[in-house]
Amino acid sequence: MEQPTFDTFYTLGGEAEALYKDKGSKFLAYGYPVTCEEEIKGRLDALRKRYYDATHHCYAWRLGPKGESFRANDDGEPSSTAGRPILGQMLSREVTDALIVVVRYFGGTKLGVPGLIEAYRRSAALVLENAEIEQRTVDVQTTIRFSYLAMNDVMRIVKELQPQIIAQQFDNLCTMTLAIRQGFAAQLLDRLSKVEGLELETDDQ
Repeated sequence: MEQPTFDTFYTLGGEAEALYKDKGSKFLAYGYPVTCEEEIKGRLDALRKRYYDATHHCYAWRLGPKGESFRANDDGEPSSTAGRPILGQMLSREVTDALIVVVRYFGGTKLGVPGLIEAYRRSAALVLENAEIEQRTVDVQTTIRFSYLAMNDVMRIVKELQPQIIAQQFDNLCTMTLAIRQGFAAQLLDRLSKVEGLELETDDQ
């Protein structure tokens, strides 16, 4: 089957770190893969506790396959000098489901607005350079219920279209939870809907 491209996105394959220095100020950059705002809050709280004496904890995050949800925070730096440059680097690398935090220790010399923008931009760029960027697929999850008599028909479809089997339970009434990338979901659902007596419900992931 030809692979579609509209149902993919890029995110971080794991945590990453970077260090940037300018005129005595230290910028500690951290990148995390995240899936929800609760997880983001946990990451931020942990860094604030770890670097309790830092001058600023600036960050940006994006969530959703297309980065539908996002936020940038300057944490006391002049408006748009920190969070926005960090977010800009995430946009330029097309990274989502990710959080980047830059912890600043002030070195005694003011950098000015252009200097701050460059420092936070460079810090975010460095941590993204150090990160493993992974391509993921947007998946649709489907739960199907069918009689044992329909088992052969269902397993033939599963074998041909190869969705991921998340869970399964076989009895007189069988239940399976399947996940397949969005570009192939319509084909899978169409094939399954033709199996006699089968019930299905879907949930975009």
